[in-house]
Amino acid sequence: MRAFVVTGPRRFAVLDVEPPVPGPGQVVVDVERAGVCGTDMEFFSGEMAYLEEEHNARYPMRLGHEWCGTVSSVGEGVDGGWVGTRVTGDTMLGCGRCRRCLGGLQHVCEDRFEIGIRGGWPGALAERLPVPVTALHVLPDTVDAVAGAMVEPGGNALRAVEAAALAPGDRLLVMGPGTIGLLAARFALAHGAEVHIMGLSEPSLEFARTLGVHGAWTSDRLPDLPFDAVIDASNAPGLPSLAVDLVEPGRRVVYIGLAPAPSAVDTRVLVLKDVTAVGVLSASPGLAGAIEHYASGAVDPRPLVAAVVGLGEVGEILSGSRPAGAGPGPKIHVDPRA
Repeated sequence: MRAFVVTGPRRFAVLDVEPPVPGPGQVVVDVERAGVCGTDMEFFSGEMAYLEEEHNARYPMRLGHEWCGTVSSVGEGVDGGWVGTRVTGDTMLGCGRCRRCLGGLQHVCEDRFEIGIRGGWPGALAERLPVPVTALHVLPDTVDAVAGAMVEPGGNALRAVEAAALAPGDRLLVMGPGTIGLLAARFALAHGAEVHIMGLSEPSLEFARTLGVHGAWTSDRLPDLPFDAVIDASNAPGLPSLAVDLVEPGRRVVYIGLAPAPSAVDTRVLVLKDVTAVGVLSASPGLAGAIEHYASGAVDPRPLVAAVVGLGEVGEILSGSRPAGAGPGPKIHVDPRA
């Protein structure tokens, strides 16, 4: 089968590799659609912190952790009824034995695999993908391939909105108009919040306005409003501190973006404002909720997808290029069969 393989910083190839065979408790999924995200770009550039030894991520890598497809074969101990089922799945594969896994926190298991990221588990930028059956989520017919491959980022965004603890009518500021930030805005709007976006470029802010947000601003034009919650979905080292400055006393800041350098937050401000700060690592606890929102039509992630390319174009996308004719959204999808 064909797979996109990163062999080192900014080195890649589309290779014919041995197709996966499902082990005990596993299935093989024929990948219909996969998303390219900022994590993939950081691995491609060599800037990803996971490449440090303690995180168990190294080249060569087969990227891709946002995906959907159809189960084509099952391993020992797996019900054959899974074959032909449309699915997406969890990225975080815990050991299943440790205290964290047994407590429902497999996404922070010290010995976890992460599909396409950590531990050498191959990712979805390939024609087929092996997945533990326990990680699968069934996709209803109302969730098409585009939305199916947006479940993983949607789960992250939904967790961020839930962590913000918003009531209908509360005012939310989302920092960063990328995929996670815009999805968070859409989930918050669906929950009845007043939503504002802060970003750098006018084209990205103009696109955010088309999604129904109440305001989209650069930092120098941000109005002096009381924000009941702030979600930092950016990669800017200075914004975590600004989030604490902008949020109303007694309310919440949520951190889901990762900066390439350490961010300074003055805990004295957190204490004196009685602010709750929450970090969100993964989509795992939010996947089912994202699927429900998509299936019901409460949130439509599809406008965020700007283009669909084949495996042969992934290197250019990871290098920062956009396909000819791409729409204004931030997300590029890959069809490994193209």
